[in-house]
Amino acid sequence: MDSADVIDIGTQALTVAAELAAPVLITALVVGFAISVFQSITQIQETSLSFVPKVVAVSLALLICGQWMISDIVTFTLNLFHQIPHLVGG
Repeated sequence: MDSADVIDIGTQALTVAAELAAPVLITALVVGFAISVFQSITQIQETSLSFVPKVVAVSLALLICGQWMISDIVTFTLNLFHQIPHLVGG
């Protein structure tokens, strides 16, 4: 196992992490922005107004994308397990 293998595994791990986090983060960003615009238009400054819709939207994003997220991380983990013989030099 040399430094190129470590860099490759690290790059793959960061890519998978970004792919898994993107649906939830983008959903929270869009809903948060929409609520902020609504609050600034109506001048309502209620903290629960921004919290509750974000929680609901993120929960929906997890329900919709959850199966894909789990299969993606399982595939990544299985690929890492299959690389073990190559990485230890066998």
